[in-house]
Amino acid sequence: CAGEENWVDSRTIYVGHHEPPPGAEAYIPQRFPDNRIVSSKYTFWNFIPKNLFEQFRRIANFYFLIIFLVQLIIDTPTSPVTSGLPLLFVITVTAIKQGYEDWLRHKADNAINQCPVHFIQHGKLVRKQSRKLRVGDIVMVKEDEKFPCDLIFLSSSRGDGTCFVTTASLDGESSHKTYYAVQDTKAFHNEQEIDALHATIECEQPQPDLYKFVGRINVYHDRNEPIARPLGSENLLLRGATLKNTEKIFGVAIYTGMETKMALNYQSKSQKRSAVEKSMNVFLIVYLCILVSKALINTVLKYAWQSEPFRDEPWYNQKTEPERKRNLFLQAFTDFLAFMVLFNYIIPVSMYVTVEMQKFLGSYFITWDEEMFDEDTGEGPLVNTSDLNEELGQIEYVFTDKTGTLTENNMEFVECCIEGHVYVPHVICNGQILHDCTGIDMIDSSPGGSGKEREELFFRALCLCHTVQVKDDDSVDGLKKNQFSRRSCIYISSSPDEVALVEGIQRLGYTYLRLKDNFMEILNRENKIEKFELLEVLSFDSVRRRMSVIVKSSTGDIFLFCKGADSSIFPRVKEGKIDQVRSRVERNAVEGLRTLCVAYKKLTAEEYSNVQKLLQNAKIALQDREKKLAEVYEKIERDFILLGATAVEDRLQEKAADTIEALQKAGIKVWVLTGDKMETAAATCYACKLFRRNTQILELTTKKIEEQSLLDVLFDLKKTVVIPNGNLTRDTFSGLSTDMQDYGLIIDGAALSLIMKPRQDGTSRDYRDLFLEICRNCSAVLCCRMAPLQKAQIVKLIKLSKEHPITLAIGDGANDVSMILEAHVGIGIIGKEGRQAARNSDYAIPKFKHLKKMLLVHGHFYYIRISELVQYFFYKNVCFIFPQFLYQFFCGFSQQTLYDTAYLTLYNISFTSLPILLYSLMEQHVSADLLKREPSLYRDVAKNALLRWRAFIYWTFLGVFDAMVFFFGAYLLLDNTVVTSNGQMFGNWTFGTVVFTVLVFTVTLKLALDTHYWTWINHFMIWGSLVFYIVFSLLWGGIIWPFLNYQRMYYVFMQMLSSGPAWLGIILLITVSLLPDVLKKVLCRQLWPTATERIQNASRHCQEHISEFTPLACLKSPRYRSSDCSNSPARRSNSHSKKVMFTQWKGVDYSVLPSVFGYSNKHCRSSAGYHCSGSGLETSI
Repeated sequence: CAGEENWVDSRTIYVGHHEPPPGAEAYIPQRFPDNRIVSSKYTFWNFIPKNLFEQFRRIANFYFLIIFLVQLIIDTPTSPVTSGLPLLFVITVTAIKQGYEDWLRHKADNAINQCPVHFIQHGKLVRKQSRKLRVGDIVMVKEDEKFPCDLIFLSSSRGDGTCFVTTASLDGESSHKTYYAVQDTKAFHNEQEIDALHATIECEQPQPDLYKFVGRINVYHDRNEPIARPLGSENLLLRGATLKNTEKIFGVAIYTGMETKMALNYQSKSQKRSAVEKSMNVFLIVYLCILVSKALINTVLKYAWQSEPFRDEPWYNQKTEPERKRNLFLQAFTDFLAFMVLFNYIIPVSMYVTVEMQKFLGSYFITWDEEMFDEDTGEGPLVNTSDLNEELGQIEYVFTDKTGTLTENNMEFVECCIEGHVYVPHVICNGQILHDCTGIDMIDSSPGGSGKEREELFFRALCLCHTVQVKDDDSVDGLKKNQFSRRSCIYISSSPDEVALVEGIQRLGYTYLRLKDNFMEILNRENKIEKFELLEVLSFDSVRRRMSVIVKSSTGDIFLFCKGADSSIFPRVKEGKIDQVRSRVERNAVEGLRTLCVAYKKLTAEEYSNVQKLLQNAKIALQDREKKLAEVYEKIERDFILLGATAVEDRLQEKAADTIEALQKAGIKVWVLTGDKMETAAATCYACKLFRRNTQILELTTKKIEEQSLLDVLFDLKKTVVIPNGNLTRDTFSGLSTDMQDYGLIIDGAALSLIMKPRQDGTSRDYRDLFLEICRNCSAVLCCRMAPLQKAQIVKLIKLSKEHPITLAIGDGANDVSMILEAHVGIGIIGKEGRQAARNSDYAIPKFKHLKKMLLVHGHFYYIRISELVQYFFYKNVCFIFPQFLYQFFCGFSQQTLYDTAYLTLYNISFTSLPILLYSLMEQHVSADLLKREPSLYRDVAKNALLRWRAFIYWTFLGVFDAMVFFFGAYLLLDNTVVTSNGQMFGNWTFGTVVFTVLVFTVTLKLALDTHYWTWINHFMIWGSLVFYIVFSLLWGGIIWPFLNYQRMYYVFMQMLSSGPAWLGIILLITVSLLPDVLKKVLCRQLWPTATERIQNASRHCQEHISEFTPLACLKSPRYRSSDCSNSPARRSNSHSKKVMFTQWKGVDYSVLPSVFGYSNKHCRSSAGYHCSGSGLETSI
């Protein structure tokens, strides 16, 4: 470790604050934070300024603040209240929400910081508050207590120096994990022994990774030269974890307060932005340009109009002579700002608040979905971020892990091959598998001589080469601890593969019993216990793809047993029956089984001594420890003798194939990224229907590249898959022909490394472009032998391609975290490999099958709702502000407002905001069942279809048209010939109120026309908002309000309602405004309907024709199953004169609608092409 003393990324901790012995090393006191946890953002003193600063960092809030200040500074046509009050409302509501949330955080912090903790001081236990704990304090924690800070485990009440911990509050894993005390301190069991300890700890600076820790402890045993021991994550007890099945432990605090790993994980992941949010920001910029253009046009026209004789401002316009003669440029700039204020309402101040509320409240529909709850695991879906809800409806690529995601990760030992001889873990008698028998079935002849020795070595290797723990209960199935039996062992491991192997070997006659005092005990076939001293463990990692153990037998022989992937073992084998084992491994892989190879070598005492020194030096290194360990492992793990191989089955998850098929029909490309070997992964891909029988498989593997150059291979593949028609890809022809050849690509990690490798000649970009072109024309891609970083590279490569597709990554393990974070949307499976993927994801689901509803239903709904919300907000504000623009042509560009101040203030925050919020939460344009049965409907909303420029321009022009109808219709219908009941003509404010009334009713009824899913809440909100407007207007105009300095609206609304022409005009204008949109919807639905609109039309027809008693053939049973009816003929009566079976079930089977109503099968046929009959109880008439 020379040269590491000056490493600045480490800290030195003095255990118990004891100085090292004199002359050992210099005592350098260091300052560390106390153990106070602060999760709150604000204090009582900084809440107002800090919260205001954070809120005004948002562009929208800052924009409205500038508008409000302009209204205060210059003479504007509208009161500062019109923009100040909505801004104050938004700021206040947000501040109250954030202040309340922070108050709750303060309460939680105080509860944690004042929790009592026991620590050792002068050889005695002392109790004090958690917040007063310091780095170096020795703490005692009792069973079921949480660790108050990050501790190095010194000793426990258990004799073997272990303890059991649950980390559910950190990573969600409820299983008990085993942690190990420092070897030199695990024998200290009381306060006096612990307090007498002299030791220093050197470790890395705080970092948030829960599963990584590097350090070393130097223990002084009455001498100046310390004994150095390595420290890893297995010695680190994390704050927030709970001690279980252990009476008490002692530990020394190394990270406290905000430096604990739990606190460092408070920080959120990098912010992801959805395509809808990006479109919304672009539209906002467009409307800002429109706003500036309107203000500029009006300013120019004002001075052009005033330049004509006799049209200058009159003397009674309250302008003093100096003001009238001041600098023209300054006056024009002031007028420009005044027009900006007048038209600023085109930017909806409440849209951002509404969008946030919609996303937050809408996310609960996922967590409340009972169909996505898994009863086996007791888990439901989780939403870690609500900002990406609508992105679920825009997915173009799904990147999925295989093991634990597509498969159950429930491993079962199938067979093992030892030097070419195959063994299965059961006895087969007369074709029946007898699971209760313990024995071996030899598929071929039994080995003899040296083969018998290799067989026993193989079984011992599998019994010893693992990290499995035996469940430590007082009794298991009624047996006492020390009464060993082959049926009494319950194994626990973070790797299901290891448990399957140990359980499989138990059925073959060798049973792993336990690890006690560093000795591993196994029970052999003769029921004799064999003991092996565990010398070293070379842990598994995803780069090496293997693990090893070094053990010493009772006879003194030292063995190194290694198991791992065939690609990792075969290159390191020097002898053994390689060809026979390789052949069996390849055969098992083709059948979809997971394979591992087992090898060994003997070590002499001298060789082990050298190995031990190399490992010790690498383990105690603080800098680049993992790299140094990898180098040592590479030196040790070589020159093996091959023993054999194992085969483990991992079954496909329920409905995984159905889910992938549905995603492909929805136009989503599915890629499988796995670390498994090619044959195993390919078999799984066929099983889950990613590859089909007619799919032509193309390979881009290391073997292929060895035969040809990489560039030649890529060019050959491109010629095969690219359609010879210019630059058109297969995506262009999707859906036009079903006879096109499907291609599937298989690529391995080594080939991908060559493609991604940067080159000095600049050809790396050519390789990547060719690879993307090939992938773009393949229906499915399998990437095997992938390292975790390579998975992320693949996702990034597709994400940054020229089409910029929306990507989703889904996985269940820690090795999937990198690709989950890289994708636009990351989904974690709450699986058996822990919750690291679920913790780092945007969403978490229990099973892969739930992805179907997540995307095809929830994603579809979310996108429809949010896009309608955004477009509707801009539409209603164009309708609102464009009449103001037109009115300036009739008032000499005097900046006179058309609407009253109260209407300007409340339009966006009261009159029109609640109906669209409810619509964006509850709208269902088609049923959820139809979206699941017709995955192709997902294509209707793909590629941001509802927020493209075409849709944006349509909504904008519709708003302009409606605004012109409001203004010019009211202008023409309520001309000077119209008088009120008292003989007066309509004035300015009455005219403006008529326009505003038509506006409010039109935009609200427009939303009602667009609503397909009606509930009592919709009715209440839509009609209630109109009633609220009328009641407010009656009160606002019917009372003389003393706090107002004007009463211009007094009796205006009542005067309008008392006029027959006004009533007629309002009804007529609302009808004319809605007519174009209604005609457009009707004509498009009849002449150019989308697939979704065809389904809606069919649904309406069906609802009209279905009575209380409906022919059974047109209905589905509540017990309907696609499998039940896919093989049964339709039972429909061919003649209405015949006897027909009837039922009162109401569920409509839309799969028969094409034949009933004459729609094209291409659009209306169910996804599986079913023509299903009803089933269940029937009543004959």
